[in-house]
Amino acid sequence: MSHKKKSIRFNFPVKIVSISRQWAFFIWVISFCAGMFFGSKMKMLPDAKVTIGLSNLDCHSSKTIVHINSMNNSKSTHVSTSDKVIALNNRIIPNVDMELKGQFNESRSKNDELKKASGKKYLMVIGINTAFSSKLRRESLRETWFPDGEKRRKLEGEKGIIARFVIGHSSTSGEDVLDKAIREEDEKYGDFLKLDHVEGYHGLSAKTKSYFSTVVDLWDADFYVKIDDDVHVNIGALANTLALHLDHPRVYIGCMKSGPVLFSKEEKYHEPEFWKFGGEGNQYFRHATGQIYAISKELAVYIAKNKGVLHEYANEDVTLGSWLIGLELKHVHERRFCCSSVVECELRAIIGGHCVATFDWGCSGICDSTKRIKGIHQRCAEDGNLIWSSSY
Repeated sequence: MSHKKKSIRFNFPVKIVSISRQWAFFIWVISFCAGMFFGSKMKMLPDAKVTIGLSNLDCHSSKTIVHINSMNNSKSTHVSTSDKVIALNNRIIPNVDMELKGQFNESRSKNDELKKASGKKYLMVIGINTAFSSKLRRESLRETWFPDGEKRRKLEGEKGIIARFVIGHSSTSGEDVLDKAIREEDEKYGDFLKLDHVEGYHGLSAKTKSYFSTVVDLWDADFYVKIDDDVHVNIGALANTLALHLDHPRVYIGCMKSGPVLFSKEEKYHEPEFWKFGGEGNQYFRHATGQIYAISKELAVYIAKNKGVLHEYANEDVTLGSWLIGLELKHVHERRFCCSSVVECELRAIIGGHCVATFDWGCSGICDSTKRIKGIHQRCAEDGNLIWSSSY
């Protein structure tokens, strides 16, 4: 049985181009090599121009010559294989990624257990500066004016007042016996604010900078207060005093002073950079004494944003004053921030307008505070209902 082949006719002219077998094979080879090359998954190096010389393409070899022209210089680097390019790329990208992560982690707060309450506005944050060796001082404050757990939580929720003991960490890597003691105390009371700062007397200026940078990140408040742990404070009087300045965006409140710049190394508060303040006999600019002071939110934000370039002097109170001296702000000398005797605080309690803070000038705090603060509290403390009846 025979089969006839059917033919198809086209109604348009077709031009037949004949190609020899040699040329057909050559085109096939070129197409195959091009497909293999452009189908590879070779990665580009960051910030580099990659050009491929087709004249160097060798289809009978596994090598591919790649010219990498850096955008920063005109030199060419020859990489023998695409695998080496990928390997180099894999080394560069993790390094860049680590640098970015480092910058990100540096700007994050180290107090992971604390977070700024969403939409919550506070009147003030009180930070009581303390040290590893000051456990007895902290206990004396908890027994007098510093609010205990339940009262502290009530102050936060109802009156917008945050109160914490402020401390850094030891200089050793990991948790040593000092850090462990603070952790255990915090687990018992829950009233610490831990800073990413190495504790030490000569690091108080740096600690102050770390404190303001941290609290601004954690709590949105109108005022941020720093207090030493050997000072007696009436929180209600403090709140009412600060509330008088709510209408001013940049205010610096404290017991203002301007003492002599101490040149002698034998002096406790010796200033190594005394030459910056002029000749011998010069005095510091006006600044709040370090026992207690308060600054408004805008000033705290300014410190946080510029912490990398703000200079630190030997004395912490002078340092804060130097950061603020050139700004357009309101300096407030509040006499109730520096009641210097029990007689004064008793008199103010009688006539009204309790002292905000009481301490001994000669000791830069209450002399022998762990033994005397209870007696001062009995004679100078405000009415316990004052803080709850105040409105601001």
